[in-house]
Amino acid sequence: MEFQNITLEKQEGIAKLTINRPPVNVINYDALVEINAALEELGKDEATKVLLIRGSGNRAFCAGVEVKDHLGEMMPKMMREFGRMFRLLRNLGKPSIAVVNGVALGGGCELVAGCDMAIASEKAALGQPEIKLGGLAPAAAPLFPRIMGEKKAFELILLGENVSAKEAERIGLVNKVVAEEELDSTAEELAGKFLEKSSLGVRLVRDAFYQCADTAEFDEAMQKGVELGIKTWETEDGQEGLKSFLEKRKPIWKNK
Repeated sequence: MEFQNITLEKQEGIAKLTINRPPVNVINYDALVEINAALEELGKDEATKVLLIRGSGNRAFCAGVEVKDHLGEMMPKMMREFGRMFRLLRNLGKPSIAVVNGVALGGGCELVAGCDMAIASEKAALGQPEIKLGGLAPAAAPLFPRIMGEKKAFELILLGENVSAKEAERIGLVNKVVAEEELDSTAEELAGKFLEKSSLGVRLVRDAFYQCADTAEFDEAMQKGVELGIKTWETEDGQEGLKSFLEKRKPIWKNK
């Protein structure tokens, strides 16, 4: 697919998906289709080990989904494509990192929440203003309570007020806040840490993490953790990691 609203670059195991709709990278239906096509491609690409998602320029990560795409017959079509983006992110099979280079509002804030990790510029602001227009932020509703607990999630979704990058870090919506000039280098450094690890191990542990986190009943979640843990340690890379520790050497990953 030829992209008009995003760019996708791949280099040395790191993919960079940039929302390219200046000035504030508002996503429309066509952009959602392109993002989802890129995520499908990356999910099948074994050479890509980690994904960085960013907005173009330095004003906004993403200021939300096009308001007019919420009207009439376009609304349910757009909403389903929007929801599909989060399912593709969850099933990507590799870590995704939001690089929050400015405001992240509405669907942009939800995209931050949908990524596995997030690094934000100190000038970033995040929020879910949908309630001010009378509707629900559909991805925030399931994601926010898991990230920050019900009370804070209720506040952000039902009041619709923005929070600073530092507050977003405090409540767990982003992992780290850095100076604007350090944002990209910090994100790439974080991505590089995943490249040092067994890509098979990262995939299996990531999948196990979400399977356990999404299981409400503790005994069932613990049983899943044990069974999935056995699965990871039985791999060639799992055994290699243990042997390399005992032999005091660096592991040689085969991704098997």
